Amino acid sequence: MPLAGKRMFATSLVAMLSIAIAIVAARAQAPPAPAQSAQTSTPLAEQQYKNIKVLKGVPADQVIPAMEFITASLGVECEFCHVRKERGLAFDKDDKKPKEIARKMIVMAIAINKDNFDGKREVTCYSCHRGAAHPVGTPLVAVEGEKPPMPDSEKKPDASALPAADQLFEKYLRASGGADAISKITSRVQKGTISGFGDQHFGIDVVAKAPDKRLSTMHMPGGESTTAYDGKSGWLSFPGRPVHMMNAAESAGARIDADFHLPVDVKSLRDNWKPMPGETIDGHQTNLLVGQTEGQPPVRLYFDAQTGLLVRLIRYTETPLGRLPTQVDYTDYRDADGAKIPYQWSISRPGNRFTIQVEQLQQNALVDDSKFTPPPQPAQPAHP
Repeated sequence: MPLAGKRMFATSLVAMLSIAIAIVAARAQAPPAPAQSAQTSTPLAEQQYKNIKVLKGVPADQVIPAMEFITASLGVECEFCHVRKERGLAFDKDDKKPKEIARKMIVMAIAINKDNFDGKREVTCYSCHRGAAHPVGTPLVAVEGEKPPMPDSEKKPDASALPAADQLFEKYLRASGGADAISKITSRVQKGTISGFGDQHFGIDVVAKAPDKRLSTMHMPGGESTTAYDGKSGWLSFPGRPVHMMNAAESAGARIDADFHLPVDVKSLRDNWKPMPGETIDGHQTNLLVGQTEGQPPVRLYFDAQTGLLVRLIRYTETPLGRLPTQVDYTDYRDADGAKIPYQWSISRPGNRFTIQVEQLQQNALVDDSKFTPPPQPAQPAHP
């Protein structure tokens, strides 16, 4: 592959792993955050970014997630609204009409929710766009034998016919090897490959340590890309870019991914669990639990009805405009020192999906906590 092609491919795959490179660039182009008072930990959007009109009052670290929600809802890239200049995208410019339309649509959605749903966010960009830049205003004609699917919110399951939440949690724990076997393992080093763009594969290392530290490093021709959670917050790095520290919502999702003893801790992810009808995943019928905690997005867990193992987890990241889903599918479970762990998992987000296949595994290896610490940020140049 020519060097230019390798660079393009590397950029695309890293976008699938974390945040689009354009978004990283947007953070890099933003001016340094102003000094904060003791009462405020995060600057507002209008304090850190130029030409903010609609998202005034929103924390600055929520601006990029909001833009991600728009791109996912419309199935577009950053250049749909933003102008590309010689040095990259000029996010503060208003040269493109779609950017002004997007501002009007945000105001419209906020007004609809305020006037009709007591301010609760029921209507979002995705409500109309459904992954298309231009919403379809005319219903589709019927196809013989087809019946529109019923949304989950309209299904009325017979709760008495569904397994209780505690029953599913206990079955998952037993199928995974039991609490004693799982708790004896305190660290894990995995080596394998990652795929998700054409037929290309890259090496990847995943290092994890109990109770909640995790670091994934992808080895690319241009350098290493890292996604990590250090037990308190998450961070991402990419060659030639400053380290991106995850905001609170992003870190909450990374914390779930980093839970080392998930079969033991899974019930504590949310306060309340409701059994729902599952679906067929890779030919296996599943049982679904939906977890809720006030003030947090839900978590959806799909357990194999026969084996009891977790086959799918869906978590959500809150943004000012709507929720962004992340789906993790687990497969290829194998015994490792008395515990069943997945040797393959796929992570899917709006517009992208990648798969990690483990080829080598070592457990209870010596792993120092410093491995999960983000590298120091480069010093800001002094201003006269």
